[in-house]
Amino acid sequence: MGIILLFYKYISIEYPKRLLKWQQKICTDLGLKGRIILGHEGINGTVGGSTENIQRYKTIMHAHELFTDIIFKESEGSADHFPQLSIVVRDEIVRLGISPEIISAQNAGVHLKPSDSHNLITSNPDDLLILDARNKVESDVGAFEGAIKPPIKHFRELPAFIDAHKDIFKDKQVLMYCTGGIRCERASSYIKQITQAKEVYQMEGGIHSYVEQYPEGYFRGKNYVFDGRIAVRINADILGHCLLCNTSCDDYTNCINALCNKHFICCQACMTNYNNTCSSICQNLVIHKQTTLRPPIKIENAISNHSEKK
Repeated sequence: MGIILLFYKYISIEYPKRLLKWQQKICTDLGLKGRIILGHEGINGTVGGSTENIQRYKTIMHAHELFTDIIFKESEGSADHFPQLSIVVRDEIVRLGISPEIISAQNAGVHLKPSDSHNLITSNPDDLLILDARNKVESDVGAFEGAIKPPIKHFRELPAFIDAHKDIFKDKQVLMYCTGGIRCERASSYIKQITQAKEVYQMEGGIHSYVEQYPEGYFRGKNYVFDGRIAVRINADILGHCLLCNTSCDDYTNCINALCNKHFICCQACMTNYNNTCSSICQNLVIHKQTTLRPPIKIENAISNHSEKK
């Protein structure tokens, strides 16, 4: 076992392609795998590797003038939780769907440390609104108590949700959260720009940092992660339900029908009954495909078997 690092930093990068080559060399030399996104607005990464090599990576990063104060979040894991190393340059280091020149992290909401976030939720003022900035697949298995959970499939759909519900933000203290904090940076900036919220806060370090201090706090269930672990259990609460029978469950799987590949919550009984598919339709398609792909019986074998049965 080793370590999985979660990190980001919004900072002006003049030549992100140069940093891409640098990151490729470092990660390859250290045997790290994961995903790193670079852009003119900064860096966003999740990588896994041995404890020793992850520590070397952190040392190298902190020695770079752009990343001396970058904050790393750690959890148990390894390079094996990622299929490969992927490092790319994009216009946005997390896709809000709006140019960083229009909505910038420089105008983000006020950062609240986990303890301050916890105290604010505990005080429960009448004007507090807690907003989950993640996707539905994430919030279905874990969320803060009383949070608004937008029914979105992709982060880039969040601005449209905010546009359609501007009134709920008026004169409110908005406390936003996501997995590690990065999505709240520009999303909180968007809320500040287009709503009449009284104040906009973002949970510093996201769910990851909060549950380190408060595993039995206001976040319940599992923290969804984007690697081979899928979701990390934080406490015993189960928020999700099996897609097929609606039993309380929070285990994700993927439909084995390659044309479907639906990512869904499924209990063990339904996984068995539906042959690891998401519906009777997919189950029948898989069974039919398996039947049609059976190798033909050779004539001589068929004759031999027939003779033996006589």
